[in-house]
Amino acid sequence: MRGLRLWKSPLPCAKTRSQGKRGHRRDSSVITIENVTKLYGQTPALCDITLDVERGEVLSLLGPNGSGKTTLLRLLTGYLSPTAGRLVVAGYDTVRQPMEARRQIGYVPEALPLYVHMRVCEFLAFMGQLRGLSPGTTATAIARVSERVHLREVLTAPIRTLSRGYRQRVAIAQALVHSPAILILDEPTNGLDPRQIIETRHLIRSLAGACTVVMSSHILSEVERTADRVAILLQGQLLGVRTVADTPDLEALFLSLT
Repeated sequence: MRGLRLWKSPLPCAKTRSQGKRGHRRDSSVITIENVTKLYGQTPALCDITLDVERGEVLSLLGPNGSGKTTLLRLLTGYLSPTAGRLVVAGYDTVRQPMEARRQIGYVPEALPLYVHMRVCEFLAFMGQLRGLSPGTTATAIARVSERVHLREVLTAPIRTLSRGYRQRVAIAQALVHSPAILILDEPTNGLDPRQIIETRHLIRSLAGACTVVMSSHILSEVERTADRVAILLQGQLLGVRTVADTPDLEALFLSLT
């Protein structure tokens, strides 16, 4: 991508101009990230991040590889714990109330979590059971998500026979099977062909409002077409948060901040 500069050493943790008032939380926020720092040894992966995510919006984390996007998503899902600071998901602290917080989230990592020897319907039923759904509720949930993500025609197909685009849909379906408040997508269009990218973009937009979507991307054009707001990360620091509709030239903004 034009204009991305990669520093050889980490930037020191410091306050950034976009983070706003400490401890402030909007009434409509479904995710609150307060002064979060994550260190690996002595190396900062995230530095004093403060960010609110509004209920029903699509928020994209934008930045080059190594900027801290995946680390922040893993903190939200409870896969990692912060070194400092606090994350609240749908009213639950991810450290103090980890199971309650995880129940509010559907997660699709960049490496799709699929058992390719299973048929699509078997895999979704298995994931429903892992989420604690009863057999009857699971059947209803599979019908709902397969309709939502357009999987009905491949429900009986083995996952190994599906295209990359359909596998992405299956991964999103398993994340939605328990009707989470929040859907987290790590690089959801990575590895897809142009048609699959368009279909995935439309799918994400169709989910806005029904749930809150937090996604990561390093592709400016995808963020412009998919997100309501964008949070720009570089070397673990939050450089700015903007509404996409009010930002006529996202590329110019990105270059001005980085």
